[in-house]
Amino acid sequence: MASPAAPLVALPERSVFTMAKKNEMSVNIGISDKDRKKIAEGLSKLLADTYTLYLKTHNFHWNVTGPMFNTLHLMFETQYTELALAVDSIAERIRALGYPAPGTYKEYARLSSIAEEEGVPEATDMIRKLVEGQEAVVRTARSLFPVIDAAGDEPSADLLTQRMQTHEKTAWMLRAMLA
Repeated sequence: MASPAAPLVALPERSVFTMAKKNEMSVNIGISDKDRKKIAEGLSKLLADTYTLYLKTHNFHWNVTGPMFNTLHLMFETQYTELALAVDSIAERIRALGYPAPGTYKEYARLSSIAEEEGVPEATDMIRKLVEGQEAVVRTARSLFPVIDAAGDEPSADLLTQRMQTHEKTAWMLRAMLA
């Protein structure tokens, strides 16, 4: 990709990115240790964004009210179900690279570019906030391409492409609800 890489978060040595235990085999998939770590760090940001968006979408599914209730309730359910599957795919890719996937609210809050939702917005504000969240995930995914392309990590590139297509389409559908 031609876009410049967004700076990745440098994580402390004693973080989730400390390599696996001594008794585990090393990972030898044709990507350097340094590049695998950078990719895992970036994918962890994507995981945090995706999980935060999942929580926000699920929250809105439970709490939406108004004349669009049924339509939005069902739409949000479809979206959070897809996001739950995405969380698993992203976490498994991090594991395939040889690093533990972050899995706590504390880690997600630190890594995510999406703000946690406070209160219960009106239905149209929910839609706007979900558009913003979907687009934030796209930006995070897009920012990882330079390091992934440079490392020749095609599986991660494929995952990012799939995620971007899904989030761009979902953002479009949500925006159409506001027209």
